[in-house]
Amino acid sequence: MEQGGLGDLFGDPEELQRRLAEFAEQLHGQQRLAWADNAIKLAVDMTVAAVNRVNVQGNPDAQAEQIRSVIARIFPEAVALVREAREGLQ
Repeated sequence: MEQGGLGDLFGDPEELQRRLAEFAEQLHGQQRLAWADNAIKLAVDMTVAAVNRVNVQGNPDAQAEQIRSVIARIFPEAVALVREAREGLQ
């Protein structure tokens, strides 16, 4: 009986290396997707929290203007988060 190296135990070393590389790429892709999901969720949560903090008063038009004003302030930050998330997926 011949004594072989690890290649005998795990099969072809090149095949093992290829499969490990594929596995690492899958994990990396999952991490990018999780980061993107978290960034998008943060953008939504920031927007909702900002709108919820508004003490709207006045008639419906005044209330709508107050909400628009808050969204105009928070929107650029939310868009930046979503943009970074999308770029991370590409």
